Amino acid sequence: MEAVRSTNWKLFFGLSRTPHGVLDVATPALGAMLALGYFPDASVIVVGLITAFAGYTAVYALNDLVDYRVDQQRLALKPEAREHFDLDTIAIMHPVAQGLLPFRSGLLWFLSWSAVAIVGALWLNPLCAALFLVSASLEVIYCKLLKITSLKVLPSALVKASGGLAGVLAVAPNPSAGLVALLFLWLAAWEVGGQNVANDIVDMKDDTLVAARTTATVKGLRESVFILVCAAAMAAVGGIAIYWVAGGGIGWLYVPGAAVLGWMLLIDPAREVYRDPGPRTAAALFNRASYVPVAFLILVVVSMYVPA
Repeated sequence: MEAVRSTNWKLFFGLSRTPHGVLDVATPALGAMLALGYFPDASVIVVGLITAFAGYTAVYALNDLVDYRVDQQRLALKPEAREHFDLDTIAIMHPVAQGLLPFRSGLLWFLSWSAVAIVGALWLNPLCAALFLVSASLEVIYCKLLKITSLKVLPSALVKASGGLAGVLAVAPNPSAGLVALLFLWLAAWEVGGQNVANDIVDMKDDTLVAARTTATVKGLRESVFILVCAAAMAAVGGIAIYWVAGGGIGWLYVPGAAVLGWMLLIDPAREVYRDPGPRTAAALFNRASYVPVAFLILVVVSMYVPA
C-alpha cells in the first residue's frame, strides 16, 4: 500500500495544485513579454518555462507541507468535500493531510523541484534565484500567520506578484521602474481581489472551525466584499494601464482587449459577489480570475501581430 501511495503521481500533482500552477506559469511569461514587447530567444523561453513550472510546483507544495497539521484539523472537523467547485479541487487536495502521501515524500518532491527552479533561475538571472528563495520564505510566513492575523494576505500578494517580476528580470536585467512598480501592483491587486479574499469567503465556515484569522473571518463578509471589489477594480485598471510602460512591440489592440478581459475576468464576477455575497459567487470569481495571466499573455502576443 505504501508503495502505491508513493508512486501515485496524482497525489504529488494534488500536493502542488498543478492545474492551478500551470495557469500561474503564464505570470512570469507575461512579465517577460511586457518588458520586451517581443519574444525572447528560444533558449530563454524553454529554460524560463521549465523554471517557472518548477518554481510554482515547489511553492504550492511548500504551502501544503507547512499547513498539513491545520488541514488535518479541518478534515477532522469537516471531512466532506467543498460545496463549491474551484480550480484547486481538480486534483486530490491536501494528500499529506489526508494520509495518502507520506510527509517525507512530499518534502522530497518540494526539494527536487526547488533545485530545478534554482538552477534554471541562476541561468536566467541570479536575481531570479534570490527572488525564488524570498518567495518561498514569504509563503512560509503566509502559512504561519494563518491563526495570527488577517494581514497574511500581504505576503500572499507579494508571492504572486514576484512571479511577474521574475519574468521581467529574466529578460531585462535593468527594467524600468515604472514597469516594475505597475506590474507588481497589478498582480498584487489581482491576487488580493481575484484569488485570496475570494478564496477566504469560500472557506469562511471551515476557517472559523480552526480559528483561522483570514480577511473573511476577521473583517466579516461585508467588509471582505468591499476589499475584494476594490482590489478587483484596481487589477482591472492596472491591466490596462501597463500598456503605457510596456515594451514598444505591443500593439494598440492590447488596450481594448485588456478592458474586455478586465471586465470578463474581474469586474463582472466581482460585481456578482457584491450583489450576492457568498461562497458560490466568490468561487466563480476565483475560477475566472485564475485565467488572468494566461488571457493577458495571449492578448499581448496577439497584439504584437496586429498592424498599427
